[in-house]
Amino acid sequence: MKLITAMVKPQKLEDVKKALFDADVHKMTVTSCMGCGQQKGYTETFRGAVTEINLLKKTRVEIAVNDDFVEPTVEAITNAARTGKIGDGKIFILPLEQCIRIRTGETGSDAIG
Repeated sequence: MKLITAMVKPQKLEDVKKALFDADVHKMTVTSCMGCGQQKGYTETFRGAVTEINLLKKTRVEIAVNDDFVEPTVEAITNAARTGKIGDGKIFILPLEQCIRIRTGETGSDAIG
């Protein structure tokens, strides 16, 4: 079991969701967040004052998958979120020690579905 965490541009969320649904991955958690990577932000001028904006809006998508779904999930996210420009995001894959479905008490791969 793996936990896949993807940081993507907010405007790419709908594309990522569609690609995941097409790859038969339907369970995910989505969170709005802020951060910066290699792009390091930008400067903005408002009423003569220059402001450095170094935390940009991002969307965090977390998906717990069984091992056979890792590659299709990563491929779907990568293809949907890629624009070819800096700031497209990152994907982190972590081992998932245990998963428990609260409603039924199922554990492990059965709980992920």
